[in-house]
Amino acid sequence: MKNKANTKVFTWSIIVALGGFLFGFDTAVISGVEKQIQELFQLSSFWHGFTISSALMGTVLGALISGRPSDRYGRRPVLFIIAGLYVLTAVGSATAGSVSWFIIFRFLGGIGVGASSVVAPTYIAEISPAKIRGRMTALFQFNVIFGILMAFISNYLLRDVGHDPWRWMLGVAGFPAFMYFCLLFIIPESPRFLIKIGQIDKARAILKKIEISAIEEEIAEIKQSLVKSTERAVSLFSRMYFKPISVAFLVAMFNQFSGINAILYYAPRIFEMSGLSNADSMFQSILVGITNGIFTILGMILIDRVGRRKLLIVGSIGMSICLGLIARTFYVQSFSGYGLLIFLLIYIMFFAFSTGAVIWVLIAEIFPNRVRGKGQSLGSFTHWFFAALITFLFPVVEKAFQFGVAYSFTFFSIMMVVQVIVVWRYFPETKGRTLEDIGENI
Repeated sequence: MKNKANTKVFTWSIIVALGGFLFGFDTAVISGVEKQIQELFQLSSFWHGFTISSALMGTVLGALISGRPSDRYGRRPVLFIIAGLYVLTAVGSATAGSVSWFIIFRFLGGIGVGASSVVAPTYIAEISPAKIRGRMTALFQFNVIFGILMAFISNYLLRDVGHDPWRWMLGVAGFPAFMYFCLLFIIPESPRFLIKIGQIDKARAILKKIEISAIEEEIAEIKQSLVKSTERAVSLFSRMYFKPISVAFLVAMFNQFSGINAILYYAPRIFEMSGLSNADSMFQSILVGITNGIFTILGMILIDRVGRRKLLIVGSIGMSICLGLIARTFYVQSFSGYGLLIFLLIYIMFFAFSTGAVIWVLIAEIFPNRVRGKGQSLGSFTHWFFAALITFLFPVVEKAFQFGVAYSFTFFSIMMVVQVIVVWRYFPETKGRTLEDIGENI
């Protein structure tokens, strides 16, 4: 019975987490086309940064607006809209005839990515029992990483296809996007959302498929948490929610201040700065993706055993050291052998099992039932705001300063030291606790 229940949870979680695959693919695929786009449309460093970050600007909006409809209409309907946006951006950006249309379609796809980062982890957290919730929610992050790896591989394989390889690189995402849309018909609505809108019998039927026992106690606890939230406050921005809001904001901000999106979006360009050819740069990006995938799996294994805080602290220390070494490489212009690749791979190792594995789990856990959708939206908005900012500024800083890349990696290294202190002194541990317990006692 237990295995059957866990299989149901895993099946629904992996389907919803496919949104993470498309999220990751969209994030990394641009690294293979950004140079071609810049040359094709003759973009200045400002417009280059703006064009490449246009999808991230969409993610900011998607993260900001998706929490409310998710709380009002349910997680499942919003997931269907997200899948439709993924299909639209793949086809539209691949066939764009001007930079304006390219930006528009990338922006629309970004809305889907931002919304997915809100709704998918929330859904998975709400259908998963406490003992496996960290691993199940981390499936979303694993699929993000898998999508990144597939994008790097796809870019490498399609780099010489046709007159405009970048169109094939972007358009190929339409196939998994359409499959994602079809598979969403299999999943049920979140039982916690059904209880929230008074459909107790439907919620009970779903909980029976995913819980071993104590179904009525679970329903009563969820009801009680919703009643308490209603009695005390409806608005997310009230004093009682200061701790979860600040934790969500900080974990999302530091995730981007680690420099991960600057590396993923501009990986081939960074490797080319060390003297590698375009083909070799794309191949080394694949190694980054493989390393990311392997150590994300490690993070998924450890997150419910070791806990969220320890992973963040250990990972931040390791990332800070590696980022400092990368910065030094660019300061002294010493690109001997595969030194830069080694530093980047070790950095990715620490990122993947720490903040990479933890961010979406922690944001999905930290808010009470009544405001979880809005809270997830806030955390995702913060993540994508800083992602867009850093992706926009990275090429601008590189062009403006002689040691622009070195300055950027120095900043990222310092921020990881700050994260160690903040997590150690301020973050709560959530492993093994029910969502209702976390929401009421944080």
